[in-house]
Amino acid sequence: MIKDILIYPNPILRQKSKPVEEFDDVLHQLLDDLSETMEHYGGVGLASVQIGVPKAAFIINIPVKDENDEDIIKKENLIEVINPQIISQDGEQVFSEGCLSVPGYTTEIKRAKTIQVKYQDRYGNHISKKFYGYMAVAWLHECEHLSGRIFVENLNFTDRKKFEKNWKKKKKKKKNEENKNKI
Repeated sequence: MIKDILIYPNPILRQKSKPVEEFDDVLHQLLDDLSETMEHYGGVGLASVQIGVPKAAFIINIPVKDENDEDIIKKENLIEVINPQIISQDGEQVFSEGCLSVPGYTTEIKRAKTIQVKYQDRYGNHISKKFYGYMAVAWLHECEHLSGRIFVENLNFTDRKKFEKNWKKKKKKKKNEENKNKI
């Protein structure tokens, strides 16, 4: 089922996610809901806290290019992540990031280039993998959600203040437009 995505600065987004202990139908439904929601809104990753469920779970599905050089999402590339742990990080890269909880905003963020991780799948099986590039960025971004952080918190002081000012203006403008439509 497609769920509403919480929008920054919703206080639920600041909650630290709790470890998943039951690998049951409730978890499976949560993962399915995350997948449908992410696909509906056109995201690359989605943490359960973003739909109001502060559990240590997220999904990632990085687009691939088809024969026409168009980005497509393949269901078989979906990674379901439960109780993730980042074991090590190495290198540095800068990627332009966005977030479904901060719609319409992207900025360059510096992150590790390579990460070693451990996590569980929907059945509780333990997995250990190494990721690099865009996948490492997506992992680190989603892990931040589980710790109650949003990617804009990685901005330097000046850029963060600029973001906050522009974000407040955008929210005020949207609210004014909604109020005009009510008349």
